[in-house]
Amino acid sequence: MTDLLDLSPFDPAKERRIVVIADWLPPDFGAVGQYMQMRAQALAELGHVVTLVGLTSGAATKVHREIGMGSLTEIRLSTRPVPRHSLLGRMLWTIFTNLRLLIAAFGPLRAAHGILFTGSPPFLIHLLAPLKPLWRGRLVYRITDFHPECLIAARDRPSRPLNLLLGLTNFWRRRVDAFEVLGEDQRRRLEATGIAAERIALVRDGSPVGFACDDPVEPLPPDLAGKCVLLYSGNYGVAHEVDTVVRGYELHHREGSGRVGLWLSATGAGADEIAGRLRSAGLPFHRSAPVPLEKLAGVLRAPAAHLVTLRDSFVGYVMPSKIYACLESRKPIIFVGSADSDVHLLAKSDPAGYWRLECGDFRGFAAALEDLADRVAHAV
Repeated sequence: MTDLLDLSPFDPAKERRIVVIADWLPPDFGAVGQYMQMRAQALAELGHVVTLVGLTSGAATKVHREIGMGSLTEIRLSTRPVPRHSLLGRMLWTIFTNLRLLIAAFGPLRAAHGILFTGSPPFLIHLLAPLKPLWRGRLVYRITDFHPECLIAARDRPSRPLNLLLGLTNFWRRRVDAFEVLGEDQRRRLEATGIAAERIALVRDGSPVGFACDDPVEPLPPDLAGKCVLLYSGNYGVAHEVDTVVRGYELHHREGSGRVGLWLSATGAGADEIAGRLRSAGLPFHRSAPVPLEKLAGVLRAPAAHLVTLRDSFVGYVMPSKIYACLESRKPIIFVGSADSDVHLLAKSDPAGYWRLECGDFRGFAAALEDLADRVAHAV
């Protein structure tokens, strides 16, 4: 994977002061915050004076430290969790949180030579882009998830208010100085909105953890003892395929060998649905919370294989960043999703082993579980 130190779109000689805005910073769980903290540290090592503004479930803090040839100031705003079961609550949380981030970062933003912000929290562009005349620095939008496209993709029917919001969002996108995308699929989506190709750079995340040979491997769940364990780690939300996994897993246990056990080290609505459906069906599985970053490498090396999923309607709007660490773990991967996704682009040549099933192909998923169990049995 590319070294984060090679990813800077900013020139330390001309753009010394940088502001990075993200959502949940470690130790809180959130992939975007993890990567943006790593990015801010890498920019400081290159000689930038970096201010990172993000969220925490703990006490608000402001910490300054010298790093490499530069420095990093972390400003953490104490924030309640997103009320995920209420659309109105999520909207109000997003508006209030974005305003707080803007206010906390306002002084550094005015002095910055460069501003790097992400798609999390969503819709921050609606504050930063209109105020662009106030910022002296370049505005760089690292599109992690596309909003409101994700809201539109999650709906069963069109929404006129969301379509109007999409038009306004694209208006502000065309006024951003530069973009970073996580994959070629995202590049295609962004170019389709009218963004010129020369303003878009592909900057992949890479793995947030290293895999040293002598690092301890975390133990497998005792209730999956004797099983070939398939792990899903991280967020399992509305963008991730559920039905294919549940139906294929049930078929594997009802009509197949039942040798594979599913471990959900996950949060999110998708994880809740899978757990509920498997529990109702009386099928074996284990559910646990995502682990702290310092334990992640050990967990990812523990199972026989990793599960990655993505619904077709979210291809190019969401890039499951977990794929990088899964690849680095040198474990086989089962992907339920489209060949148009960059997950397939990255994993199709994985020497550890790779299966891809279309969303809806639950029989293919069951067959992949049998193949995985055979492979593990033959390796013993």
